[in-house]
Amino acid sequence: MLILLPPSEGKATSGTGPAVDPESLVLPALAPARREVLAALEELCSGPEDTALEVLGLSPGQADAIKRDLDAATAPTLRAADLYTGVLYDRLGLPELLREHPDRVRERVLVFSGLWGVVGPGDALPPYRLSMGVKLPPLGGLGAYWRKAMAAPLGELAADRLLVDCRSATYAAAFRPRGAAAERLVSVRVLREQVVGGRVERSVVSHMAKATRGDIARSLLADGVEAADVAELAAALRDLGHTVETPEAKPGAPRVLDVVVRDRARAPMSPCVG
Repeated sequence: MLILLPPSEGKATSGTGPAVDPESLVLPALAPARREVLAALEELCSGPEDTALEVLGLSPGQADAIKRDLDAATAPTLRAADLYTGVLYDRLGLPELLREHPDRVRERVLVFSGLWGVVGPGDALPPYRLSMGVKLPPLGGLGAYWRKAMAAPLGELAADRLLVDCRSATYAAAFRPRGAAAERLVSVRVLREQVVGGRVERSVVSHMAKATRGDIARSLLADGVEAADVAELAAALRDLGHTVETPEAKPGAPRVLDVVVRDRARAPMSPCVG
C-alpha cells in the first residue's frame, strides 16, 4: 500500500543538512527532470521580481519565497517530514511516525512536489515554494510535465499496490493510473454531515478535508494497516473508529472512499439565573 500526499503551502524556512542531491531522493530516475525544473525555477527567480511573483502565484508580501527558490540548489536541507507543515501535516505527525515506525513510513508514504515530482518523508530538501499548478517557463504546466516524467518510474513503484490518494486535484494531475491500475487508486473524499432545518445534509469542506485526510493517513500508518483493495481499506478504517462509505465505481475507474465527519450536536444552553 502507498499513501499519496500533497505538499503544503506552509513550510519550514531553514534547515541544517547538506545541499540537496536529486539522485538521493526517492525515485532517483527523476534526477534529470528535477534538475531541469530547478534550473527553470532559478532562471525565473533571477529575473524581474514582479514576473516571478506573477508566475509563482505569490503576493508582494511573499517575495521572500523567491530568494528561497533562487537558493534551493545550495541551501541547507531538512527532512521532508519536518519541512511540510499546515493542517494535514499537523494532524498526520510525520516526524513522530517516522521515529516510531521508520521502515513502514519510508516504504508507504509519497509526497508530491511541484519542484521535485515526488519525495519520501526522509528525503533531505531545502525550503522552497513551487506549486504543481504553476506554468513554469519554458517547461509549461508542471502537472503535465511531471505526469510524463513520472509515468514509468512511479508506475513501476506503484505496481500491484493499493494507492490511498489524499492529494488535492492540483497534485493528483501529476500521476493518474490508467486501465486496471486505476482501480487500485482510492481517492479519499471527506464529507461533512450536519442537520440543517431538520434535514441531514452533506457537503465538501476543503479545510476539514485536509485535517481528516491527515487523521486517516495517521491511522493507517500508526496501526500498520495493509489493505489489498478498497473494501479491506474501508473495513480497517471502520475498525479504527472512522465512518466511511465506498460508492460503486465503473470498471477501470478510480475508487472513492468517503469519510463522513458528523457535526456534534450542541448541548442545550442552561437558562441564566439572575
